[in-house]
Amino acid sequence: MENLLQNCAAYLQMLCNQIPNRSVGSDGNRMATIYFENKAASLGWQTQVSEFEAMDWIDGGASLAAGAESFQVFVSPYSPGGMVEAELMCVSSVVELEQAQVTGKILLLHGEIAKEQLMPKNFVFYNPEEHQHIISLLENISPFAIICATGRNASLAGGAYPFPLIEDGDFNIPSVYMTEEEGSRLLCFSGSKVMLVSNSRRVPGKGSNVVATKGSPSGARIVVTAHIDAKKGTSGAIDNASGVVVLLLLAELLGNYAGDRLIELVALNGEDYYAVPGQMLYLAQNQDRFHEILLNINIDGAGFEEGDSAFSFYDLPSDVEHQAKEIIDRFPGITQGPPWVQGDHSIFIQSGCPAMAVSSRWFTDHIDNQDITHTPKDNIDIVSGDKLVEIAQALDLFIKQL
Repeated sequence: MENLLQNCAAYLQMLCNQIPNRSVGSDGNRMATIYFENKAASLGWQTQVSEFEAMDWIDGGASLAAGAESFQVFVSPYSPGGMVEAELMCVSSVVELEQAQVTGKILLLHGEIAKEQLMPKNFVFYNPEEHQHIISLLENISPFAIICATGRNASLAGGAYPFPLIEDGDFNIPSVYMTEEEGSRLLCFSGSKVMLVSNSRRVPGKGSNVVATKGSPSGARIVVTAHIDAKKGTSGAIDNASGVVVLLLLAELLGNYAGDRLIELVALNGEDYYAVPGQMLYLAQNQDRFHEILLNINIDGAGFEEGDSAFSFYDLPSDVEHQAKEIIDRFPGITQGPPWVQGDHSIFIQSGCPAMAVSSRWFTDHIDNQDITHTPKDNIDIVSGDKLVEIAQALDLFIKQL
């Protein structure tokens, strides 16, 4: 137990503090995947690295001025940059946007139309028709640039305030975002000229998934996943260094596994990236193999210092669910949690696989209003090593029973 706690602390330090940035396409992200691969291989696991193209981006800041007034604005992730002076036009609804004549103007989106983060135009897993319609309208009416005044949208955008309404490397109109309060100030300048400067730059990059395997190659697969990437501007301790740490602890605990299942520990790369490239690559590589998967266990948001750990179930066979509940009963810090869909277990569920998600009960209870993930608050100080070790020990026992 003591050795596991020490290793847990070392893994967290490496992923959260010694590696400064794990956003997909960045040098830090590549360092993290190399670290995971080397550590798993050193523990006797066969490893496979699958590389993909990814876009990194440089945030050089942004500024906005109207008359003698200046406004605080933030660069939208993956947005192209630029400098433009033009008339400001303000839109608060889809109906207004449909009627707007904004070609050659700067567009402020505020109010109802800016309440929910827009899904990237090519995101395949969840993309409401209204979001697609708004993106299509924006591209057709071609404003010079877009300013988005937003509040909170924790279920889609994490805990950030304000949140970026547009986070899409396939969308080529420069955009920035600001708080609702700044947006209210800016409304007074509708019809006036404003000056927007956005120092944002897209950078070609690469990323990779890492799959570590052990057990019988012909056996049914138990696939344990955690996404290794994080948003820029956060160390991503809960989202999701803690999940990767559990994978590494499992690699230790299952180091001598020689059972008749094939165990895969998968560091997926891209859950917090607009195009989820690692997940798309994994789907393509396994499109004819999901029937081989006995169970997916996805770890995301685990180890929060407050409350219990939570295991939630999705279409488990009755005997497997019975075993999982027996395991929960043996560990005092683990409870059965409610279902939630904002994680990589969803790609397995959509592919017809039974799944189990491992998180923190506090996060599943506050998924729509928390202010931690995707912010600097998501740091190593809020993670309990004891809880991560308990999760790893419970999953080790559960997997061996399967």
